[in-house]
Amino acid sequence: MKYRQSRALWAITKASFKAIFSQPSSLFFSLLFPIVFILIFGAFTDRPPAARSVAIDPLGDTTSAFLDSLVSSGFIKVVSYKDTATRNADLSKGKLDAVLQIRSTADTAGTQVLLRTSEAGAAALPALIRTIDYAALRMQLHTAHIKKNYSIQTEIVPGKKYRSIDFVLPGQLGFSVLFATLFGIAFIFFNLREQLVLKRFYASPVKKLNILIGIGVSRLFFQLMNVVVLILFGHFFLHFTLVHGALTFVEMLLLSVVMLFLLMGVGLIISSIAKNDTVIPLMINVFGFPQILLSGTFFPVDVFPKWMQRLCELLPLTQFNNAMRKVSFEGLHLYDCWKELGYLGIWIVVIYFTVSRIMRWE
Repeated sequence: MKYRQSRALWAITKASFKAIFSQPSSLFFSLLFPIVFILIFGAFTDRPPAARSVAIDPLGDTTSAFLDSLVSSGFIKVVSYKDTATRNADLSKGKLDAVLQIRSTADTAGTQVLLRTSEAGAAALPALIRTIDYAALRMQLHTAHIKKNYSIQTEIVPGKKYRSIDFVLPGQLGFSVLFATLFGIAFIFFNLREQLVLKRFYASPVKKLNILIGIGVSRLFFQLMNVVVLILFGHFFLHFTLVHGALTFVEMLLLSVVMLFLLMGVGLIISSIAKNDTVIPLMINVFGFPQILLSGTFFPVDVFPKWMQRLCELLPLTQFNNAMRKVSFEGLHLYDCWKELGYLGIWIVVIYFTVSRIMRWE
């Protein structure tokens, strides 16, 4: 009877898939943990900037028309304090943006405004100064009986509303795929090698490639299940945008397959060079955490200097996140993300060339 490689491949895949569900920790870190992050960051709403908190110095003029005009503008929030010590303590901690003192100068018939802040709240000064200038200009126009010679009309054209979840969920997909795949692949292959299972497989008629495919496909399918749950959860419960509906959903899955294939190779490299299982988490964190911080997972990479942004572009997770957001919200298709897929393709070639050189079976 001829030995059937397909039956061996199916047996390895099925056994590996069952082994995944025998570990509750894999379900927690790859599914429940990202859902918690999505709920937390997705709860951030797109609210207008909060009014600046300001305390009025009682030693100044607290009855002036200028102060009334400033308060009625809505750009500042007046905070009252019972004692000066508490006020100064909040000012030094940044809980209070500034202390406002208004002095009326009778000799020049003008008003002098003193803003006192601390280094903790100095970033609020430009906005406060603009607010004071606006209030002063409005009061001067009213005093001079000058009416506005212009009108403002607003028009809102149809378009997609950008919610915070549209930025958060693709990043959390990358977060889940990255760590769950690396931990799963690295520990599975390391333990199989240490327990001489891979050596026995290697001595059997099963082809080496089928061994890798069987274990890899089970891990890939499990991670795809998590991706499906996360996307559907975000779409139906948090109104995550899928521009083209089912087509966008399928393209996001295909993009996840590319990233999973890349990360499987990284997991094989880590499992091959690790001397013991205690260094595997360290290696994974060395590879993963810089990408979590620099790839736009939690905040845009635009906050970094230009030279660091160029470094961020080299990271595979950056390209994955960018492509995911382009497909899900901007309505682009995979063939429009040729740049991101090109970067991921280069990473795949380099990674699997390295795997072919250092892969250890015993």
